[in-house]
Amino acid sequence: MDLYQELILDHSKKPVNHGLREPFEGESHQVNPTCGDEVTLRVHLVGHGPDAVVEDVSYDSMGCSISVASASILAEELTGGTVAHARDTYEAMRTMLTSKGEDPGDEDVIGDGVALSGVSKYPARVKCALLSWAAFTDALYKAEGATQ
Repeated sequence: MDLYQELILDHSKKPVNHGLREPFEGESHQVNPTCGDEVTLRVHLVGHGPDAVVEDVSYDSMGCSISVASASILAEELTGGTVAHARDTYEAMRTMLTSKGEDPGDEDVIGDGVALSGVSKYPARVKCALLSWAAFTDALYKAEGATQ
């Protein structure tokens, strides 16, 4: 089995930071209407501005293995980093996943997210992989507003 396939399966079977926790400043619920995947994601920030720390990312998700694995990878990669890092990581993930296989992803920026690079060749699955990232950016926006 391909290393990336194993990584996706591991994250989908044992998701990192699964379960909604407090405290949090921002929360977002997103649904993929084409397949029914759902995620509710919470963000807890410490500090203000681009140097604020993403202290915790927690979520509750229901969906396919790609959707669950993507949320788990997001939580693992972004928890403990700065808001600036989180934004850069989101942008790199979005670019990779919407590249139709042209962008293999930069492991230095997105870490385990590169395991999802093959998803970019399947437009219907891209939405599954980006669902938690959309929830994160929305929750981050709300959290930043709450901490100002």
